[in-house]
Amino acid sequence: MSLIDKIDKDHLPQHVAIIMDGNGRWARQHGKDRSFGHHEGVVAVRKTVEAATAIGLKYVTVYTFSNENWKRPEEEVLALMDLLVSAIQKETPDLMKNNVRLLAIGNLKRLPEKAYNTLMECIAQTSANTGTTLVLALSYSSKWELTEAIRQIAQEVADKKLNPEDINESIVSNHLQTKDIPDPDLLIRTGGEKRISNFLLWQMSYAEFYFTDIYWPDFREEELYEAILYYQQRERRFGKTSEQINL
Repeated sequence: MSLIDKIDKDHLPQHVAIIMDGNGRWARQHGKDRSFGHHEGVVAVRKTVEAATAIGLKYVTVYTFSNENWKRPEEEVLALMDLLVSAIQKETPDLMKNNVRLLAIGNLKRLPEKAYNTLMECIAQTSANTGTTLVLALSYSSKWELTEAIRQIAQEVADKKLNPEDINESIVSNHLQTKDIPDPDLLIRTGGEKRISNFLLWQMSYAEFYFTDIYWPDFREEELYEAILYYQQRERRFGKTSEQINL
């Protein structure tokens, strides 16, 4: 029996977030430069989205490029932006064929014009698709997101559109980049590191964490299904006791 046959389709996480770590280390392991690892990482994204679609996952968010990644060597950043353009152009037909909708979160205006325009074109083209939603976290960091949300809320208070005493968790959530996206139920991080690297800090307050030593370019369908099975073995209590959950 394959792993996909072991998955309970009635107990899937609604939203899986992925930190795709290990492209550079994978490339060094294979005697290649970092750009080769990033190219192979695109293949892993395609295979993961196909696997997500096969079992009916509703949302998959991949940490594609962080605000901190802008600090990398200029040559690598430019190569990543070029790869983003070519990957989106190449993958758009498959997204359409597989009924996948594309969204993006982050400080997108910071992207180079060609990358931004290509991204927006794909988002528009796939907007009517009703299968899995693939969310790219681009030029994103959670501290940036929360800072922006606080700034917006403060401005609404200053404009007397919002009373300070009315600010609650729902108000904050509705000012985040993910306001129309459910919070992740499961975080997967590849590459052996065990941290969340400024990624969806607010949204992952009750996510289950799954860490694997596999470098991202080697991540395939079976690895995703292994993570889903791990999730399905967890007891999600959200602050309650086991007895309350099992009533």
